Amino acid sequence: MEQDTRVTWRNRLHNTIYESNTIAGRIFDIALLILIILSIVVVMLDSIQIYRQRYGQIFYMMEWYFTILFTVEYILRLISIKKPLRYVVSFFGVIDLLAILPSYLSVFVIVGAQSLLVLRALRLLRIFRIFKLTHFLTEIDFLKTAISSSMKKITVFMLVVLFTVIILGSVMYLVENGENGFASIPDSIYWAIVTITTVGYGDIAPVTPLGKFIASIMMFIGYGIIAVPTGIVTNEMVNATRARKHGHEACPGCGREGHDRDAVHCKYCGALL
Repeated sequence: MEQDTRVTWRNRLHNTIYESNTIAGRIFDIALLILIILSIVVVMLDSIQIYRQRYGQIFYMMEWYFTILFTVEYILRLISIKKPLRYVVSFFGVIDLLAILPSYLSVFVIVGAQSLLVLRALRLLRIFRIFKLTHFLTEIDFLKTAISSSMKKITVFMLVVLFTVIILGSVMYLVENGENGFASIPDSIYWAIVTITTVGYGDIAPVTPLGKFIASIMMFIGYGIIAVPTGIVTNEMVNATRARKHGHEACPGCGREGHDRDAVHCKYCGALL
């Protein structure tokens, strides 16, 4: 009976922390989201000199308050899953650790004229806390799947674009006779990349009629290039929508998501869902 009680308590903790389809889970997510936003605001305000001089002590106390809360959250995440090491080395586990580690490391920095720079660098690392917001983007696994599925198509497309800018850049070098900023083929390729991506810095520009004509063609090609990767990813997102999971949010064993709707065991660690 004691074992069942412990397992039930652990499962409830897991559902509260990792799941978002329960009332407790939603409350936990909203509360954590508010804390994350407030902590980011504190870091930003603390970077402004006039506010740091007036409210530096308050910011310091608030930072440690947030650090302690996020430390408790991190420990609870480890407790609520059966294989915590998998979470520690996961992407979100590393981000969660980076959100709290700099504050503790700053304690061991010896205060001095030179060490203040190190301390400031450690404080800047706390901006990684913003990535914890992805815990609340339930569509992130969705988008990851779509991008992963479209990577081969996008890679082939980008290779075609690369060959295009190399060829057109070389042609522009010949057309402009190595002048007007087209001093070399690499410079011409740089111009081709800037033009075909519709960035248009304007530091290099053709002056010959043929060069302007080629540039005009590249500008039109650029608009089409922007649309193609978007269309590829969008198509994969539509396909992912059709196969979207409605069942398991996160594995109680390793905390990872992305399971099929009818899955019984985790495809990463084999734990029972």
